Amino acid sequence: MTDTRTLPQTALLDGVGLRRVLAVLCLTEITSWGILYYAFPVLSVSISADTGWSLPVIVAAFSLSQLAAALTGIPVGRIIDRFGPRAVMTAGSVLAVPALLVVAAAPNLPTFYAGWLAAGIAMGAVLSPPAFAALTRWYGDGYVKALMILTLAAGLASTVFAPLTAALVDRYDWRTTYLVLAAILAVITVPGHLLGLRGRWPHPPTPVGDHPVDHRDASRSRAFLALVIALSLGAFAAFAGVFNLVPLLIEQGFSPSLAALTLGLGGAGQVLGRLGYLPIAARTTARTRIVVILAATAASTALLGIASTTAALIGVAIGAGQVLGRLGYLPIAARTTARTRIVVILAATAASTALLGIASTTAALIGVAIGAGLIRGIFTLIQATAITDRWGATHYGRLNGLMSAPVVIVMALAPWAGTALSARTGSYAHAYLILAALAVVASLIGAASIPRHRRHDAATTT
Repeated sequence: MTDTRTLPQTALLDGVGLRRVLAVLCLTEITSWGILYYAFPVLSVSISADTGWSLPVIVAAFSLSQLAAALTGIPVGRIIDRFGPRAVMTAGSVLAVPALLVVAAAPNLPTFYAGWLAAGIAMGAVLSPPAFAALTRWYGDGYVKALMILTLAAGLASTVFAPLTAALVDRYDWRTTYLVLAAILAVITVPGHLLGLRGRWPHPPTPVGDHPVDHRDASRSRAFLALVIALSLGAFAAFAGVFNLVPLLIEQGFSPSLAALTLGLGGAGQVLGRLGYLPIAARTTARTRIVVILAATAASTALLGIASTTAALIGVAIGAGQVLGRLGYLPIAARTTARTRIVVILAATAASTALLGIASTTAALIGVAIGAGLIRGIFTLIQATAITDRWGATHYGRLNGLMSAPVVIVMALAPWAGTALSARTGSYAHAYLILAALAVVASLIGAASIPRHRRHDAATTT
């Protein structure tokens, strides 16, 4: 029987070095996510108005960048497993700057698409999966707390950069805004990764047991396939709803700046949700976490479907809920298994998505929105710890890259698909109910995401 637990690791970085690495990654993830990802939904309407390009065509360029990020993440994970994060994350930061300059100066759609393609390759090297792999190896047995802190910080990306982006575009135009953001990205992330990620890269942790986990066997297993499908469907339901929030608010008569502020408050909510992850993880299994969170995602997404005049309040509530959710993750993880977590979280995702489509009062919407935010806050940590919960940390970078690729792809499709689904069904309410149904399916599949040798575990070993 294979045991995914690992022998205690001897850190090659002392306490000061570990704190430096964590602080640097917190800063660079806030900056990278805020500029490369969250600035776009704020600027997309302005880009369309200025250039005459249709919004679906513009969003498709961004979706292309996410596809590029997903495919880039696979070799990046392998590189980090072998050599560490410093070189690849620095290279990604260096590439991101000229990519944004191309986007800002694009005179036509082919150039605009080329800029986003390059930006997507950069994202695959600098966003969450590489940072997760770095902390998982460097922190050894303390990786869960480090990941929680990182995701708490990254949750501030939209809080900081959505309002900043809106203020810049109000004062200048979208092209100048991207030039300013590219300068910020260059000043913070390039030296941050080059100088802040110094330190010897530890050898892979040694699994306990006679039969170490083989990454090829793990990646071809039914449990891995179930995990990928469950997380992909759950991410699609969650991100299709979140990404379309700004266009929805503008459609309902809210100003772009208020819509951006609402998106930013959602980031603050993610912080609260991630703060709660440690206690949740300490008290739940991986199976429980994924099932509950995906079911809750379904419920919250459905309820958001009828949020029209109260949309701004919903955005605030979602943000607050995400913060609360992450705050509660540690006790959940401590008391549940990996199977329980994924099934319950996915089931909760489905329930909340459905409820968002049928809620009719402001109070009900706010309540459900808080729950939806809480669920999404935990979902990030469910994904970050999924590999280690099931197969240990030995091949984390490689397996996480393989797992994350399809998840990032569906996240790339979510903005366009959510808009198309709303147009096809005739209303956001109907679209959110369909998204809720997908999250229900994800929750059911999540129950099968635990490898055979882990199915009798009462709780995770995190």
